[in-house]
Amino acid sequence: MDIQILEGVFDANERIARENEALFRENGVLAVNLMASPGAGKTSLVSRTLELLAREMNIGVIEGDIASSVDAEKIKSYGVPVVQINTGGACHLDASMIREALGHLDLSSLDLLIIENVGNLVCPAEFNLGEGLRAMILSVAEGHDKPLKYPLMFSQSHVLLVNKIDLLGLSDFDLGELRETVRRMNPEMVVFEISCRTGEGLQAWADWLRNRAAKKG
Repeated sequence: MDIQILEGVFDANERIARENEALFRENGVLAVNLMASPGAGKTSLVSRTLELLAREMNIGVIEGDIASSVDAEKIKSYGVPVVQINTGGACHLDASMIREALGHLDLSSLDLLIIENVGNLVCPAEFNLGEGLRAMILSVAEGHDKPLKYPLMFSQSHVLLVNKIDLLGLSDFDLGELRETVRRMNPEMVVFEISCRTGEGLQAWADWLRNRAAKKG
């Protein structure tokens, strides 16, 4: 019975995700599902991305959190449309939550929509939101073995941003080993080495994202 219930949940989610995907496609919007564990730097990356791109692109943000609107308040300061989703305990966003949030955004005016998922390396990877791009962050502080512990997240994401590389000299994080593991699991994954604190590598990420959004339009 539990298996049947789970299948029903995933089937319903996929149906709504396809509807979301169609909305994004019709409006020429690149939707990015940004995933990471708590503290990896999701909101910092969103903020840095807005600093680099918000003057030349129309960007919207959906903030997903279990509770509070702290992150949404930070993002509002950049003058972009923001919708806050509080899951009330759920460890991920799902397609129906995104569909409801889209009712508060003018998709026709956007080039890029960044969806900051709930901090978790497991559940967010299991739920399709209708996004065109899955990006994940791994911070140096988390260790280079995380792909082996959370294979679904790493195998299904299109982009990996290794954040806090300014801490490399203070840890035993092996960047080479991480890249090799990721290459075996997901040969098509694009990897960026960044530091949201120092700004290192962020321009390359912004340029790449701009090009992807341009191809979507």
